[in-house]
Amino acid sequence: MFWAKPRSLALAADSPLRVEEPKYEGIRHIIFKLLLFYSKQSKSIRGANVVYRRIVSQVDKPAIYNVFSLEKTFKMTFSLLVLHMWLCLRRLKQEGNEGVEFGQYLYELYNHDVEMRVSKAGVNLLLTRWMKDLEKIFYGNIVAYDAALLPEAKQEELENVLWRNVFSDDGSSIPDDSGLRAVQAMSRYVRRESTCLSLTEKEALFSGNFMFTSLENSSSHMPKNTA
Repeated sequence: MFWAKPRSLALAADSPLRVEEPKYEGIRHIIFKLLLFYSKQSKSIRGANVVYRRIVSQVDKPAIYNVFSLEKTFKMTFSLLVLHMWLCLRRLKQEGNEGVEFGQYLYELYNHDVEMRVSKAGVNLLLTRWMKDLEKIFYGNIVAYDAALLPEAKQEELENVLWRNVFSDDGSSIPDDSGLRAVQAMSRYVRRESTCLSLTEKEALFSGNFMFTSLENSSSHMPKNTA
């Protein structure tokens, strides 16, 4: 799985999944312009909303749990959200200050979504403390993923980081035999998605008109990880 040659993830111009900017004419165009609807900030916020919906779509579908033999728990979903956020933020950094600014809008959406998910999970007391702990995990994971993709990093470093951040339920730092195939597959998936995003045009990235690689047709017979 995930051995195919990387390619741009941009949606085709005629794809029904594309999200286009609304086009107003006449007086409505003037009114919306006065309301700063067409400002750079407004466009970035709308684009970030679409990008985050793409992330959530990939993470909430059963396919990603089936392919990598994962159990859908709050911890697991959170780990996958962080992983896909990192993939997008990593790509956005390639666009300099504009990408970093866009990434901040994306992070605010992610943060609000995680807070809602925590509340939905029944955590109402000490919510602020929970969010601070999850924020530490978020930044810790991102630093580890970045380091694992440095040119001087060992090949198995990404596998070990994914194992610790996603798969392991006992704090072990090295994949065990039962989870080795799954973490190796996810490592290939992550490397491929990272390269695919690098090949994805700026316009598609900032408008959210891209889709992560579909996992619907992938299959896995590995035993379930109960982390």
